[in-house]
Formats: sequence, C-alpha cells, structure tokens
Amino acid sequence: MARIDELLAIMAALRNPQGGCPWDLQQDFASIAPYTIEESYEVADAIDRNDMGALCDELGDLLFQVVFHAQMATEAGHFGFDDVVAAICAKMRRRHPHVFGDSSVADAQAQTQAWEEHKRAERSARGEDDRSALAGISRGMPEWQRALKLQKRAASVGFDWPDVAPVFDKLHEEIDEVRAEFDTGGSAERLGDEIGDLLFVCVNLARHARVDVSAALRQANAKFERRFRRMEQLAPAEGGMAALDLAAQDALWNQAKAEERQK
Repeated sequence: MARIDELLAIMAALRNPQGGCPWDLQQDFASIAPYTIEESYEVADAIDRNDMGALCDELGDLLFQVVFHAQMATEAGHFGFDDVVAAICAKMRRRHPHVFGDSSVADAQAQTQAWEEHKRAERSARGEDDRSALAGISRGMPEWQRALKLQKRAASVGFDWPDVAPVFDKLHEEIDEVRAEFDTGGSAERLGDEIGDLLFVCVNLARHARVDVSAALRQANAKFERRFRRMEQLAPAEGGMAALDLAAQDALWNQAKAEERQK
C-alpha cells in the first residue's frame, strides 16, 4: 500500500462512525479550517528556523489537513482526495504552458503576469463577470496578505507610487491622523479606521522595499520574545518583572538589547 493510501485509510478510520475517534467525528469544514491555517503557519515557522526535521513533521501535519477536508467532502458526496489531486495537476499544467506546452516566458516577472492572466481566464470560463483588476482576491487570507494582494493588483494597472518617497509622506500623514484621533478622544471606530489606514501604508512600504511582511513581523516578534525572556532572567528573583517600575524594566530592555548586539 502506498503511504498516501495508508494516510487516507487512517483518516477514514478516524471518521468511521463505528469505532472512530469521537473528536474527529464531531468536526466539520468550519471547525477544521483554523487548524489548517495554524499548520500553514507552523510550516512557515519551521522554514524560518531552518529546522528541516521540524519542516518534515509540519508538512505532514499540513498534508493531514488536506486529507481531513477531502474525507469530509467524500462523506458528503462532494469530491474525494483523488479529485483534489487531479484538479491541482490539471491547474499546474494549464498555468504552465511554457513548461508543458509550446509557449515561453522571458522571466519570473513575466510568468507572474501570465499566471494572473490564466486565473482571469479561468474565472471568466466559470461565468464570473467581475472584471475588476481586484477580482478573485480571497477574503479568507490574513488581512495583511490581502492588503498586499490588493496593492499588487492595483499596481499592475499603473495605480502605484513611482518610488518610496511618497509612501513615507503618506505614512507620516496617517500617523498624524491617528494622533489627532487620540488627541480629540476619537471613538474606537474612528481610531480603528485610522489605524487600519496606517497599517495599510506600512504594508505598502514593505512592498516597495521588497520585504516580506510576514517574515518581517515574525522576526520582530522573535526579537521581542528573545529580549523579553532575557529581561525576565535579569529581573530580581523575588517579585520578578512585576516588582519593577517601568523605568527599571526599560533599563533591563536596554541591557538585553545591548547584550544581543555584542554577540
């Protein structure tokens, strides 16, 4: 038995009403979706840490999510795992005519443009009549990623700043607007609106800098966690961090940062 067949059999057994796992039997597409997203992030984390053993393990967990969804779809009569595989094989061949056909592309950028054209043609063939440059951008992805997709699509038809200087100007403008809302006691709704604008410009800044927003934020999170844990080690044994005022905590932060820079 091929290993993928073994995995499919395990999944079917877990979902078998007679002797299956009670937890697995209670799940549906909506309840499993958050786990699918979580496993995707754990794959990214393993890559970020360059831990190939963990990557192998996390890819297995992600594959299991695909199998889980396919099993539930099979039970409901929608499609099966073989249909999932057949669909992605057909899509990859269709969207890579320069590999599996007789067309050609000049470089990766040209391939990206061709890919979007293929997607537009597929949407049209399905009868979708949204002809906007923003058509087909999923609403299920993280909002920072959707912001990036929206900006790239708009840029593809020329709606983009020519360089980074206007982005900095816009960034300062949005910071001033957020500050004005704070100063005037703005509502949570107004503050949320202005902070959203600010975050959108931050994504745009990262795009112009050719910086991966997700990787940059993961790095910032890791840096904060690393330094904060060092602060906890440096804090007095009695009372710990909670026993220190903000000035003393800030001094520990600076010490942790200085130690890190010396390495």
